Amino acid sequence: MTTRSKQLEPSVYIPNPLKSIVLRIVRARWLVLVCLTLVAFAGGAWTSAAARARTARDSPYELLDHIARALVLIENEYVDPVDRDRLLQGAIKGMVAELDPHSAYLPAEDFTIFQSDTEGRFGGIGVEVDFANDYVTVIAPIEGSPAERAGILPGDRILAIDNQAVSGQDPTELVRAMRGPSGTNVTLIIRRDGEEKLRSFVLTREVISVASVRAKLLSDNVGYIRIKAFQTGTHAELTQATAELRAQAGGALRGLLLDLRNNPGGLVNEARAVADEFLTGGVIYTTRHRDQIVDEARAHRSGGLRRGPAVVLVNEYSASAAELVAGALQDHRRAVVVGTPTFGKGSVQAIVDLPGGAGIRLTTMRYYTPGGRAIQAKGIEPDVLVEAAYAKDASFGVIRERDLTNHLSPEGPESTPPRPNANGPGDYPTSDTTTHLGVSRDVPDDPTGSDDFALSIGYQIVTGVLTHDRKR
Repeated sequence: MTTRSKQLEPSVYIPNPLKSIVLRIVRARWLVLVCLTLVAFAGGAWTSAAARARTARDSPYELLDHIARALVLIENEYVDPVDRDRLLQGAIKGMVAELDPHSAYLPAEDFTIFQSDTEGRFGGIGVEVDFANDYVTVIAPIEGSPAERAGILPGDRILAIDNQAVSGQDPTELVRAMRGPSGTNVTLIIRRDGEEKLRSFVLTREVISVASVRAKLLSDNVGYIRIKAFQTGTHAELTQATAELRAQAGGALRGLLLDLRNNPGGLVNEARAVADEFLTGGVIYTTRHRDQIVDEARAHRSGGLRRGPAVVLVNEYSASAAELVAGALQDHRRAVVVGTPTFGKGSVQAIVDLPGGAGIRLTTMRYYTPGGRAIQAKGIEPDVLVEAAYAKDASFGVIRERDLTNHLSPEGPESTPPRPNANGPGDYPTSDTTTHLGVSRDVPDDPTGSDDFALSIGYQIVTGVLTHDRKR
């Protein structure tokens, strides 16, 4: 034992009282690992002078030491007892959030909600809501859901969930409150327009399956397909919807309206398959990691929607995978893009599972259109600019990717200065009885003259009433 102790002396000094403790620990075989850990820690202390001489960029150890010291200080000195797990989760959240607005650490509960959204299946009450202007407004109950059976209507405002007021609450927390295991109950307090008395609903949660594709055959055999989000099964839903539209039209469609407005994106592989249906070949998109092309998605020749006039409808809430599809069809001159410039989220997030059910959503690549255009912080410029009625309100400020603090630059590692988010998150236009964010709730058979201006223009382009010379 004396020999081993001397071998340590050139690299680490152990005070006499501590040395005796170490020697006793070494004698106990089952605590040898503890001894080695202690010695390694002491060795780190011996080399701390060298570590301090390095810059923060060269070595992370100084800042890691700050984290450890802060944790000990808070645990010992904070006015109330603290939850260590909550503190460390907060530290991880802050670290990842510093990267960009779309990278995030997701604790187990949040990660479960995220996975449910991408799969389109979750335990809940089946109601689509809008978190705008400090209200939770029902857009529509899902067909056959507990919310629909209970009589909840579009336009109803949820004031409280399980006796907890929704005002000022984070939308993620509100979603978590409404979701839960199948068979459990949740109580909603609702205000309905035209009624002074509040309504109370006790709903039993069920497994909800949310369709991402909505389709309708319009006048003159024009097909209308709206994709709400790109989730598991979206491509399969699209092909099924297309087959049904063709059957209703007697075998052939005159043209197609693809509505990607208010579509926040979702799964890249589903968006890729959707774009592939419209193309006969060529690049759908490329992705780059640190200025190197890492993936080039290409279309096949057998797309089921490769013929006939097509219009893609977009707005400022069309993001990510929705922009990918719109950009591909625009660059290939396969469709006319109608609406307003899109949100501008042209980045790819990898989903990494962590032990205990948590996960990290980490930005790893940027998207580029077939023509090499960067989507990030730029978005897709429509071929035909058509603003919704709410955009004419001077008090309404549109927030896009480039307005978010710490957003990625369009290309390369250089950062672009953030623009002030003057209106704050959640500053969205008010929905009315016929439209939601400018999109028709019920698409008319003949959209000509509709309050949904983009839909009206797109329909007239498909039917040939209006013409557009695609310049791309």
